[in-house]
Formats: sequence, structure tokens, C-alpha cells
Amino acid sequence: MHNELTESYWPQDTSASLLDTHVGSVLEASQAANPDGIAFIGGDLDGDPTILTYSELLDQARRLARVLAHRFDQGDRVAMWASNIPEWVMVEFAAGLAGITLVTVNPGYQPDELRYVLDQSEASGIIYELAFRGNPMKQHLEQVAPDLPLLRHQISIDELRELAHDATGSSSAGPDRVVKPTDAAQIQYTSGTTGFPKGAQLHHLGITNNARLFGDRLGFSDSTVCVSGMPLFHTGGCVLGVLGVLQAGGTLVQLQQFDPGVTLRAIERYRATHLTGVPSMLIACMEHPDFDTFDLSSLEVVCAGGSTVPAELVRRIEKTLGVAFCIVYGQTEASPAITLARQDDSPTDKAETLGPPLPQVEMKIIDPETGETTPVGVPGELCARGYQVMLGYYNMPDKTAEAIDADGWLHTGDLAFLDSRGYATITGRLKDMIIRGGENIYPREIEEVLFKHPAVAEVAVTGIPDHKLGEIVVAFIRDADPENPASDQELLRHCREVLAAQKTPSRWERVTSFPMTSSGKIQKFALAEQITGADSDR
Repeated sequence: MHNELTESYWPQDTSASLLDTHVGSVLEASQAANPDGIAFIGGDLDGDPTILTYSELLDQARRLARVLAHRFDQGDRVAMWASNIPEWVMVEFAAGLAGITLVTVNPGYQPDELRYVLDQSEASGIIYELAFRGNPMKQHLEQVAPDLPLLRHQISIDELRELAHDATGSSSAGPDRVVKPTDAAQIQYTSGTTGFPKGAQLHHLGITNNARLFGDRLGFSDSTVCVSGMPLFHTGGCVLGVLGVLQAGGTLVQLQQFDPGVTLRAIERYRATHLTGVPSMLIACMEHPDFDTFDLSSLEVVCAGGSTVPAELVRRIEKTLGVAFCIVYGQTEASPAITLARQDDSPTDKAETLGPPLPQVEMKIIDPETGETTPVGVPGELCARGYQVMLGYYNMPDKTAEAIDADGWLHTGDLAFLDSRGYATITGRLKDMIIRGGENIYPREIEEVLFKHPAVAEVAVTGIPDHKLGEIVVAFIRDADPENPASDQELLRHCREVLAAQKTPSRWERVTSFPMTSSGKIQKFALAEQITGADSDR
């Protein structure tokens, strides 16, 4: 326990130790402890799912590790371009055993995006799915491969299955390679909301320990059954989901792609104890027309992150499902989890804060202008330091220096404040802050108020340029019932009951959906461009 804080600085909590683990070794340890336990359920969850014990998963991973080691040198970068299929998880562990850096690639990428990631990461090979949701991935790869002289091997998922089948050999062991915890394990490309995405190099020590400490706080154990809708190419899926659940000896039920009906059926069928996702996924589940017909009584904990979680959504889910709801806050560059609310925190803390930092994480809030640590309760930029910070952006030293300062602090770009207990509350993105008439306005505060209105299903608040005030506040609303929406005047009155006039939106826009990043964040810049572009065309 820490003493009551007076400034926004949280020293490392060393009550939980760091372990010298790597991605392959954590699977080997879990298999040794629980060889016949069910590790993974995935694929066609409504039909004929793939079910693997820890021994079966380790055997597959070792076979594939031998396949990879035969074709790639230790330290080579190999891209995984596929949806949430079982082979994704097998390859994740195989790469770890073979000492290969896994480059995670969004299966929705188009040729230019794919070319950029493979070129920038200097990938030596790619494992790919033929197609996904209408995206002709094989054709895209054939189009860009001639531009990539370093790309030596292209292995389809079908070919990978054949190679794994033939890789029994005379030994069941993995390749004879020594993998160090400080070696690069993955290159994860940021969402790229502005400019080209950057490849965050994450090391084994960071992702394995971060996933374990996240799981410890969330209550993962060998009796855990966790349904995850997070994409595996994102740290929420392949780190917190895969490495978090499997280090605890539990069962991961991986959705091949998010669908609210499949999610609810999976919870019921497999008696899930935990559910992880992003807020939009949880909202979609709650809005499913047959929601009330499912038996969800096995659920104990729901965890969401990836974007801001409205306090009213937390309260709604806890009340409806009778579960503990925990918000995880993090960033890809931090492997990724930084803070996580505790299950036994008060309802107010779980709904309105992000909880305290995870063990071994050092955190502070600084004034963006001066760099000085702010007093408790005063917003500023959230910075984190510790074992989990990335090695850097691959081949981008200047961008790395912008993100990690000379003292090792990762500057997240998120605005937050700490209370005297070290509990964090996000107020928005540094770039999202609205400056109206010289006053700083935080969109998160306005979004929280609007989300409480029963006619509002989802909301995003941003600023657009104004010649008189500098910026004005705009609210984008998705109506809970499009046939009976709340009027602009009603929403304005709702805001004015608790917000000052300058914080109340000056403009209201209705949307049927929001532009999203691959990690579930609303792209506010795209919303603003919709307005500014339309206004300039008039």
C-alpha cells in the first residue's frame, strides 16, 4: 500500500515479482502444471470448434517452431496476416519458441497498407490466410510481393497445416534456440489515426509479465473460462487474452470475429466466467434482441478497454449481469496494460476511475507545457515507466525519442489526473482537448453526461475550428431508438443541468455508426473531417 499522495506520482509497487519468462516458456510451464486441461477453444464456435488441451497446443506450437526455425534465422521478423483462427495462437507460441519476432498484421489491410507494414518491418516471411470477410488477401499479397525483396517465404495457412503435420520428426521438443526475455517478441503496428502507423517493438519480458499481472488482478485462475472478442493482431487479444488466460492455466474461448449473438451463445455454452472486449462490443451484446433469453449466470467479471468506457455503461452492465466490471487502461507501447481497477473496488471507483497502476509500473501526470509533475487532482499528460515499455519503434529513432524521453518515461498522449490514492481518471487525449475561447474543455466529461441520457446509445464529442472562439464543441450521437430520438434541445437541456454553458455542445450530429480504429477506438478526427469537409463544400 502507498501513502496518500500529494503530487501525481505513483512509485513502483514491487509486491509482485517480475519473472524471466518468454512467450514459449510460459506455455511450457502451463502445460507442465495442467497437461490435460483445456487451453483453447476457437474456430467455428457455433459449429465444430477447435478444442486443444495444453499438451495438444504445446505439441502444435513445437511442431510449427521447428518449421519456422528451418526457414528463418533467430531474430527474423515474420508477419502473421490472419483472422482469429486457431493457427494464430499456435504461431504466436511457435514464434516465441523459435526466437522469431512476430509482426502482427490486420487481416482487413489493403495492398498499400500491407506493403507498408511488410516493408517497414523488413519482414523475411509471411503466414497468411487466403481471404477474410471478402478481403482477397492472397491476391493482395501477390500484388505487393514483387516490391519486397526481403520477403523470402510466403506460407498460406493451408500450407502451414501440412508442414505442421509433416514436422513430427524424431523429437517432440522445439528448436534448440535460447530465447532471452529481453529479445523482441512482436512488432505491433499502432492504429495510425494520423500519418503512417509505427511498429512498436515489444519484448518477451514485457508482454509475458504484463499479461500475468493483468490476469492476477482480474482474477484469472485454472478455473477461468474467458470469452474474448479482441482481435489477435492487437495486444488486447494476443497478449492480455492469450498470454493472460493461458499463464493462469485457464481456458480461452476465442471468437473468430466479433458477433454479439456468437458471443452470448459462447458465454452460455462454455459457462464463461470472464468476458473481455471493447465498449462497442459490450453495447452490441446488450442491444441484441434475444439478450434476455441467454443464461449468462456463470459470468463473474467483465473487462473492457481499448477506448474510454462510459461510467453509465459500467453501472448498466454490473446491474444487468450481476458481475464485477473492471476497466483496463493501456497503450500498445506499454505491452499494453498500465492501470486496472480491482474487482473489490467500490462501484464508484470501478465506474468513474481506471483504478491504480498494475504492479511494477511507475506512473506520473505532468503539465504538458512545463513537464512538471502536477498536484493531485490536476489533469495533465499520463506518463509511465518500467519493465513493460517497448524497445522502441522499429527503425524510427526520431519517433521513439518523441515517445520515450531520456529518463525512460513513455509519454502516452492521454490526459488524466490522479487522486490521493493513485487512482487514475482519463479526461481525454492531449490532441482531442478542445480550446474554446481560451478555455480547455475535456470531451470525456461531456460524453459521460450525454451517455447517461436513455436516448443516447453511443456518443463522441470533439471540437471543430471556429473563427470567433477558436473551436466549438460538437456532439455526435447514435440514437438508442432512431424512431424516437431525443431532440437537440432536450439533449442541450440535459447537459446544462450539470455542465457550464461553454462545455455544452454547440452543434449536434446524428450517426448510425462511428468510424473505428482496429483496436476499437472512435476516430474523432474522421468525425471532425466529415463536418469541416461538408462545411467547406457549401
